[in-house]
Amino acid sequence: MLSGRVWKFGDNIDTDIIIPARYLAYTDPLVLGQHCMEPLAPDFARSVRRGDIIVAGSNFGCGSSREHAPIAILSLGIPVVIAKSFARIFYRNAFNQALGLLEADICDAVSAGETIEVDLATGLIKTARAEVQALPIPPFMLELISEGGLINHLRRQLEERK
Repeated sequence: MLSGRVWKFGDNIDTDIIIPARYLAYTDPLVLGQHCMEPLAPDFARSVRRGDIIVAGSNFGCGSSREHAPIAILSLGIPVVIAKSFARIFYRNAFNQALGLLEADICDAVSAGETIEVDLATGLIKTARAEVQALPIPPFMLELISEGGLINHLRRQLEERK
């Protein structure tokens, strides 16, 4: 069970908001994290705490297919994003990087700064006002998260075959 403070964002949060294009030359996750959500919330990276949770509306992660976006979020210690829906390429990139995503419409059920609990395995989200059942994460995707992403998963498989 994860527990963290809520950071709320609206609909259509694109990858250029998550990590602006001018920072794509950087590969260091810590540098990327310093600029996460900068266009909407300039103090976000300095204010977020390890374990905090992003809650958003529809179409989170739309735009380009940059893997930098989930890397920037993860580098801040954010383990999960909950949104009404995700752009498909962001969805896959997030799990490849070990960022948990839950699809649930909870924007109206939470307040910014509120602490919520999230169970990635079952999809249960507990807020101060409600318990919401998100679409569960498929077992293979949970495995990717627990192993630290797709590359680590593939390395483990190769080691097992030796």
